[in-house]
Order: sequence, then structure tokens, then C-alpha cells
Amino acid sequence: MKATTLRGAKALVLVALVASTAACSLPRSGPNKSEIFKGSVLQEGDAFIVSVNQRVTRATAVMPAFGFSAAFRNAGVIGSDSIAPGDTLGLTIFENVRDDPLLGNTGQRVSALDEVQVDGQGYIFVPYAGRIKAAGQTPEGLRQAITRKLDSQTPDPQVTVQRLAGDGSTVTVQGAVASTGVYAIERPTRTLSAMIARAGGVAIEPEVALIRVTRGKHSGKVWLQDLYATPSLDVALRPGDKIVVERDTRAFVALGATGAQNRVPFETQTLSAIEAIAIVGGLNTNLADPTGVFVFRNEPAEIANAVLGRNDLQGDQRMVYVLDLTQPTGMFEARDFIVRDGDTVYVTEAPFVQWQKTLSAITGTAGAATGLSNIGSGD
Repeated sequence: MKATTLRGAKALVLVALVASTAACSLPRSGPNKSEIFKGSVLQEGDAFIVSVNQRVTRATAVMPAFGFSAAFRNAGVIGSDSIAPGDTLGLTIFENVRDDPLLGNTGQRVSALDEVQVDGQGYIFVPYAGRIKAAGQTPEGLRQAITRKLDSQTPDPQVTVQRLAGDGSTVTVQGAVASTGVYAIERPTRTLSAMIARAGGVAIEPEVALIRVTRGKHSGKVWLQDLYATPSLDVALRPGDKIVVERDTRAFVALGATGAQNRVPFETQTLSAIEAIAIVGGLNTNLADPTGVFVFRNEPAEIANAVLGRNDLQGDQRMVYVLDLTQPTGMFEARDFIVRDGDTVYVTEAPFVQWQKTLSAITGTAGAATGLSNIGSGD
């Protein structure tokens, strides 16, 4: 009778443990496919769940629009001898009189004006000629202007003008370059790519390098690779331009049954879903369900309407794109579907994984229950 009672008690304990295990939530990497689909708008959820096909791929293939405005592109290359505010000039004036020269002392026919500074408004001051506009002129043009001013006061003056320093025609180069600093716009460095080369080139991977140029209140930026590939983007520089080389800050989040779960920066201008999965180590072969690869995204209304074939949606929409890698064209769809900044790439666990976890938990719990029962019976 006693043995029968103990066996019954063991059975009751085992049943209780199994029931409690089944009722408990076992550890897992995230929601399963059915739970994600329960969030669909069709089931009174707040997300649109869309299977990826060629039409969806085309509608969602939107890349950041980088480039320069017409004002940047149409600005011609400045002359290497153009004078700018802040430049320093050297003037030499030869007079054809010996006894009473206009600028020099008696017997001094040549007068040198060293380090004449071009002021912030672009003017210089020459004795007896007054203030003369220098900025925007070449040394030859300024020479002629000074000659005309002096011609009425001294017979046949001969004037030479030299541009001693180009401190007024400079740009600032900052960010991820080999050598940041302030550089003069000279004959070899009058365009954007030439100035970057003058600064030693970029100090990061070219695939993720962005070049930003700020001119006054206006700004534009391009990919470094596009700058080298498209001559029209190699804009001419202007004094005061600020050039910044910066790393692409876009990233996506990988979660679920992948090789790694992390926030992952982009490594190229464009990134497909299959490339994103590969970057984090691919699908976990012991856990992943290849029919349950999801991309979560907040999609602008115009793209969401195009994807869904509607025109009534307004504001950002929660979209869940589904990729089934087991379909005949599944790998191609994943290769063509573009991942964007802020996306979450999530891979669900295969259904049998939860069964394995449940059985392991039950087996372990049953073993523990048997041990406790044996201790209680004195076996």
C-alpha cells in the first residue's frame, strides 16, 4: 500500500511539473511568425505585412538623394591669379621723372609698396591713386587700374603687381582626412577632388566616405566614390568653403536567429537583405526558420501607398516585409530588396526549436521531481 501511494505521489508531481512547464514562457529570441502576423492590420493590428516580390522591391528601392545644387555645379573654376579679400600684394611703381617724383624722394624713380593688404571689402589703398577695387581682378587688371589712376599725376607711370600670398583664397578641410587644415586655392587645387588630395586623401574606407561642402548658407554632399566617378560633381571651390569628410552613419539592427544580434553600420552605399544577413553571420542553422525573415520599417506615406496600391494613407506607416528564402525566387528577392537606415532585420526561430526547449525543460523537470520524490521516500 505504501509503495502504491508513493508511485501515485510521483505521478502527481510529474503531472504538475509538466503542466507548470507548459504554462511558463520558455526563453526565445523574439516573437514567432504567428505572433508577428497577429499584428497585421488585417487582424486589427497596426502594421502592414507584405510579402516581398519584384514590385515591392522596386517601390521600396529608395536611396538618399545626395548631390550639389546648380549654384555649386555652375560655378566656374576661379583663375589662379584672382585676387581675394585678405590677399597680400606687392606693388612697384616706376616714374619717368628724376627731380620731383610723385611717390619717392628726389632722384628716386622706383617706389616699392610691399605687403599691401586687400581689406575685407576687397579694396587696397595706393598713395595718390586712392582706394582701388582689387578683389576679383587679376594682377594685370589691377595694374592697369592703378596706371590709369596715376597717369594724370605723373608722366607715363610703369606699374607691376604681384600676388605675394593667397591667404584670402583659402578653404577649410576637416574630418576624416589625413591632414586637416586651411589650404590656399592654388592652380592645382581649384576643384573639390584636388583639394581632398592636397589634404592627404580620406582616412576612412572610400565606400562609406561622404564629402560635405558648405558655402555660406548653402551646403551639399556626395559620396566619395560618386565624386570620382562623375566629373560634374567635382565642383569648383570658392574662398571660404568648408569641406568635411565624414563617415556614413546609417545602420540597421539584426535580431533573432542570426549569427549575431547587434546594431550594424552600413559598409557600402547600398545594402541588400541577403547582404545584411551575411554581415551578421548568416542564419543560425540550429535555430533559424528560413521562411520567417522579416524587415521592420517605418515607411513614408508615398512609398507605403505605392507598395499597397493605395492613395489614402498619410504619415509614416509601420511596414513588415516578409522574405521566404525557401521559395524558388526567395534568394533573388532577398538579394534585390534594399535595407535602409533604421531597419530591423529579424529572423524567427523554427517551430521545432520551441518543442525541443519544451521537451528539454520537461525532461529536466521530471528528473528533478523524481530526485525529490526519492529523497522524500528515503530511496
